[in-house]
Amino acid sequence: MSPPPEPARPSPRVDCAVDGAVATLSLVNPARLNAMTAAMWAAIPAHVRSAEADPAVRLLVVRGEGRRAFSAGADISEFEKSRTGDAARHYNDLNHAAFAALKGASKPTLAMIHGPCLGGGLAIAACCDLRIADDTAAFAIPAARLGIGYDPRWVRPLLEILPPPRVKDILFTARRIPAAEALAMGLVDRVVATASLEATVAEIARSIAANAPLTLRAAKAAVDALTRHPESADLARLDRLVSDCFASADYAEGCRAFLEKRQPQFEGR
Repeated sequence: MSPPPEPARPSPRVDCAVDGAVATLSLVNPARLNAMTAAMWAAIPAHVRSAEADPAVRLLVVRGEGRRAFSAGADISEFEKSRTGDAARHYNDLNHAAFAALKGASKPTLAMIHGPCLGGGLAIAACCDLRIADDTAAFAIPAARLGIGYDPRWVRPLLEILPPPRVKDILFTARRIPAAEALAMGLVDRVVATASLEATVAEIARSIAANAPLTLRAAKAAVDALTRHPESADLARLDRLVSDCFASADYAEGCRAFLEKRQPQFEGR
């Protein structure tokens, strides 16, 4: 009797599923610890735009498929063809577009990190507003061990969450940083047991989704602008976003709910 056929492996891809107010973007390449192919990088901006355009979505969670890894980074098996000459410039453009989409999202973004979070995977996580990891998570950027020039545009998200000496440590040593050290250095915001990770992220997502979307948008815009451009932030734009909050139906609803001692029902308008 011939052995049963092996189950088909899922093709590398990026999925996006919406459940209520939460859009979950999943990096799917489990055979390679969710390493990112060129096609996967190319798919991220469209998914982010879709979540941004959906009025029901209040935040975006980014995760790796399964529980083995968040992402082992770029798929090295593609490097000989995709990271030389003109192909390398095209590949970098795909990376830039993916990171810019995540960094530019007006809605909150949260990375849920199981296991290895390496190279481009760490860059994806760094582009999110919050990073919640389990105690098996490990972080590294191994570019120095591969002879890869690490694009300065990909350093910027790290510098927004870590001081320069910490970023240099990550880039110079290419070492793996365990979850506890990542928490101590500020690379992640919380570390929980593996069994608790999904429930913890779901609770944080519910907490964020219950709040006023216009307030979240204004707060995120202010933090991002004042962090990235402390001396030249567009304060007029930030003031308009705050004014939009006070002019909204959600502001009236929030005040009524407070006086009536009930939970507000915000609609983002």
